[in-house]
Amino acid sequence: MLENNEKEVQEPITAENTVVKVATEKAVNEVETQVAKEAEKVDEKHEIPMLEYATMELDILVSELKKLLDTHQVQQLKSNIDAIKNAFNTKFNDLLTQKKEAFLAEGGNVIDFQFSSPIKAEYNKLVGEYKAKRDAHYAQLENQLKENLDKRNALIEELKTLIEKADAKTMYNDFQEIQKKWKTIGAVPKTKYNDTWKIYHHHVERFYDLLDLNKDFRELDFKHNLEEKLKLISHAETLNEVADVNVAFKDLQDLHRIWKEEIGPVGKEHREDIWGKFSEATKKIHDKRHQYFRELKSKYQEMIDAKLKVVAEINAFDTSKNESHNDWQKSIVELEKLRKKYFDIGKLPYNKSEAVWQEFKNATKKFNSSKNVFYKAEKNTQNDNLKSKIALIELAESIKDSDDWEEATNTMKRIQSDWKKIGHVPRKFSDDIWKRFKDACNFYFDRLHAQKNEQNKEQLALVTDKKAFIETIKISEDLSLEAIQENIVAWRALGALPRNARHLDEKFNKAIDAHLGKLNMSKSDIELMKFKNSIDMYLSQKDLKKLDNEQYFIRKKIDETVREMQQLENNLGFFSNAKSDNPLVLNVRKGIQEFKDQLAVWKSKLAYIKKLDY
Repeated sequence: MLENNEKEVQEPITAENTVVKVATEKAVNEVETQVAKEAEKVDEKHEIPMLEYATMELDILVSELKKLLDTHQVQQLKSNIDAIKNAFNTKFNDLLTQKKEAFLAEGGNVIDFQFSSPIKAEYNKLVGEYKAKRDAHYAQLENQLKENLDKRNALIEELKTLIEKADAKTMYNDFQEIQKKWKTIGAVPKTKYNDTWKIYHHHVERFYDLLDLNKDFRELDFKHNLEEKLKLISHAETLNEVADVNVAFKDLQDLHRIWKEEIGPVGKEHREDIWGKFSEATKKIHDKRHQYFRELKSKYQEMIDAKLKVVAEINAFDTSKNESHNDWQKSIVELEKLRKKYFDIGKLPYNKSEAVWQEFKNATKKFNSSKNVFYKAEKNTQNDNLKSKIALIELAESIKDSDDWEEATNTMKRIQSDWKKIGHVPRKFSDDIWKRFKDACNFYFDRLHAQKNEQNKEQLALVTDKKAFIETIKISEDLSLEAIQENIVAWRALGALPRNARHLDEKFNKAIDAHLGKLNMSKSDIELMKFKNSIDMYLSQKDLKKLDNEQYFIRKKIDETVREMQQLENNLGFFSNAKSDNPLVLNVRKGIQEFKDQLAVWKSKLAYIKKLDY
């Protein structure tokens, strides 16, 4: 206000000034609007950690949803609940699609398809609980906001009446009482916040302009308010240096709220000036915040591009050569690395991430569809493998008590070999059938080993007895044929030697042969007796291979002897005119006779071995 006749010097109005003023007003209005929004939800300020819900399985999502409802106020949950709902619905829809495809692939009709899940039922119950709590809270909040608005409007009317009556004695005290009441009233609807405050503030300024009753007191009040608002301006100016623009913006909102709610008016001569300074500081922080979000938007685009690059890698992932469970397990590991790479890029705001997330889902769905086709076929194969393994188990269990050691052992070994050739079975049966199979095999082989241990003790005693028997034969005086035959019977009666001690049979045969050579028997009889003794030994040992080889050898010898004898008989034809006492003729005839004698022995041997039942 200028004194006397001095004119007020005003800043010239230009287009540039107008633009600046409009920009400043816009910045202030945005802050004021945000203050109004924050005022309405003042009781909702509480930060809950936002987890990576998109990576969680359905049961974990339900568990997290229940935990949120049990531990936090409902008005604090919206962001987390929305993220959980988005993740759950996406994963459940994928599961539903898989179940439907499997149902149709098995010949089902689409109209008959039904799928229920306990997890889905629990999820629906918890979401319903959340909605009921949320609706109840916001209904209560709406009523409270309306009541607060009514209270503030009533105070405004009370202030207007106070100004109109202008009772000098009581008006200032009444005004202070109105101010105290105003500050105790809670939030009002955000759409009414600014208008209500402007009306109230207008009448407060009216009151101070009329307060001439105590000019000194009024000036003191104005001075105090000016100092407080200058402090707010100074604080607002320092916020421009705060690195975190979001923190600065929240502090700025608090300064605007204090400016409007807690500090009264200043003198007319200062009102426009200090508001201009406060608005200018506000604009700087506002512009800095807008620049931050522009840069953040650019950064988001970089993240989107990086995520889409990973999606392209997943789309290009080749599973066409996967033919086994191991092949698919390797692919699953590689795909999981790509999934981790996608999530490690960082989180995007929901409105930025939805389209990229759909691309990512479609890419992984393509992989999962191929995997599911393989494992569906694998499941059928595994069920067939299960049937085959159960058949082997039943066979093993049926012979585990058998005393036919040779036959049962061979069968058990074949069963074990066949088991190894059969592929995987469904995981839920794997441990049980392996235990059954292992128990049956172990039961049998434990019995076999126990039997062999007992047998080994018996065989060790047998070897000792037979060694002593051989020594007895060696030191015996000349034995008669009957004694030799009795010793042969006694030797066999002792029992069959184990394979690693069968050389004792050869020693026994040599000892017997020594006694046979001392008997008054023809050479052919002795040879035939020795042969029978050897053959009987092979038979007692069940050495079929040696018996077959012996028969083959005898037949070969018979053929050779016949050929040699025929050759000599042909040679004899050359001496048809020779005298019967010719030495050459006599020598040929002698040779023919020797071959006949040998042939008779070979044929006797063949006849003996052929009559054996082996």
